[in-house]
Amino acid sequence: MEFSQLIQERYSVRAYKPDPVEDEKLQEILEAARLAPTAANRQAFQIIVVHTEGRKEELRRIYNRDWFVQAPIILVACGLPSRAWTRKDNENYGVVDVAIVMDHIVLASANLGLGTCWIAAFYADATREILNLPEGVEPIVMTPLGYPNDAPKPKIRKSLDELVRYEHW
Repeated sequence: MEFSQLIQERYSVRAYKPDPVEDEKLQEILEAARLAPTAANRQAFQIIVVHTEGRKEELRRIYNRDWFVQAPIILVACGLPSRAWTRKDNENYGVVDVAIVMDHIVLASANLGLGTCWIAAFYADATREILNLPEGVEPIVMTPLGYPNDAPKPKIRKSLDELVRYEHW
């Protein structure tokens, strides 16, 4: 799909078919994540591929929405703050890096006809426990991954005039 069409048509999917995601497509999505730019190319992230089959009740503790566990896969993007690049004022760019990685996942998925929904409002403690995350690994964002079983709603976005300034504030 042409890129501008892709970013116009991508939407947050909140209903998924139970159809499995082909391994080739999953690998293509994970490769897009691997190629995402990160500060100083540190790649201070890990992606956990979670299959929902047989784990739906447990996974609802992470994010309690029926559609969250409808998809056959959940991708959890974690940051490794101790490995991330830090600016001179001590601003750690790990969360930014993970956001870029997830954006690559979302766009690659849409390009392959798969749906995603960016989720940040999950229970981090339950995520750490259920996924057995070691100390120093931070769950940042996750998404279900599967074939959409809904239709996009119209996007409401601010105009460029409300979002862009030139030369100064």
